[in-house]
Amino acid sequence: MSYLFIAILLFASLLAYFRIADRYNIIDRPNERSSHTQVTIRGGGIVFYLGALAWFIWSGATYPYFFAGLTLIVLISFLDDILTLSNRIRISIHLLSVLLLFVEVRLFEYSWYIVPIALILVIGTINAYNFMDGINGITAMYSFAVLLLLWIANRDIGFIDNRLLYCTGIANGVFAFFNFRQRAKCFAGDVGSVGMSFILIFAMLSLILATGNLIYILFFAVYGVDSVLTIVYRLVKRENIFKAHRTHLYQYLANEAKGNRLVIAACYGILQVGTGVLVLYASDFPSTTQYSVAFCVLLLLSLAYIGIRRYVLGGVLKTS
Repeated sequence: MSYLFIAILLFASLLAYFRIADRYNIIDRPNERSSHTQVTIRGGGIVFYLGALAWFIWSGATYPYFFAGLTLIVLISFLDDILTLSNRIRISIHLLSVLLLFVEVRLFEYSWYIVPIALILVIGTINAYNFMDGINGITAMYSFAVLLLLWIANRDIGFIDNRLLYCTGIANGVFAFFNFRQRAKCFAGDVGSVGMSFILIFAMLSLILATGNLIYILFFAVYGVDSVLTIVYRLVKRENIFKAHRTHLYQYLANEAKGNRLVIAACYGILQVGTGVLVLYASDFPSTTQYSVAFCVLLLLSLAYIGIRRYVLGGVLKTS
C-alpha cells in the first residue's frame, strides 16, 4: 500500500464525509467561543482516524491496545459532536481509552504513582488540544509541527512505527487542504482534535519511555503555555474555567487584534518547531542542562504570552 494511494483514499473519503455531513446537518454554528461567523461542516478531522486505520491495516494490527483506545475516544467524540453527550459518559470513555494507551506503552510496569500523574497530564493535554482548536488552520499547522519533531526523533531512536507518523501526516495534509483557508470547508470537530492529540500523545509517550527523557514533553510547549496561563488568568478573574470562552492568546490575536488567522496558525506551528528543535539538541546533554533549557524555554514562552496579551488588550482598551 503506497502513501499516494492512502492520500487519494483519504481525500475521497473526506469528500464523501462532506456529503454525509451536509445531508445529516453535521455542522458547526458560531457560539460565544467561536472565532468564525459562518456555518461550517463539523467533524472533518475524522480523516485523522481514517489515516490511522489505513496504517493499522497496513501494519498488520500493530499496537492493538492503542488503536482500540483511539477508536473508542474518536467514536465518543464524534457522537459528542453530533449529539452533545453528558460529561460523565464522555469522561468515562476518555479514561478507558487512556488506560488502554497505557497498557500499550506498558506504563503499568513502572512505579505505582506514575500512572495517576500520567493520567492527569494526558487527559489535560487532550482537552487542551481540543480547546486550542478555535481558528482555521491551527490544529493542522500545530500537528504538522509535532509530527515533524517526532519524525526527526524517530530517525535516530526508532521508538515507533514510522508509517503511523506518515499516515497521520498525510491525513493532516488532506484536512489542511480544506481547513487552512480564510473560509474553511470544514472544521476538525472534537473527533479531529481529540483523535489527533491521542495519536501524538501515544507517540510522545513512546519516545519518553524509550529514552527515559521527560524533556520531550516540550513538544507540546506552545499549546501548554497558552492553555495553562489562560486558565490562570481566568482563575484570577474568578471565571468558570469550564465555560466556553474566547480568551486564549490566539483568540485575542484573531478577534481583538484582527490578525490574519492563517498567519497566527502558522506562527504557532513555526514556534513549536523552533522550540522542538532546541529540545532535540538539548536531549543529548546531561539532565541538569536539560532542566535548565526546559526552564528557560517555558519562561520565555510565558513572558512572550504575557507581553503579547497585554499589548493586544492594551490596544483594544485604547480604541474602545
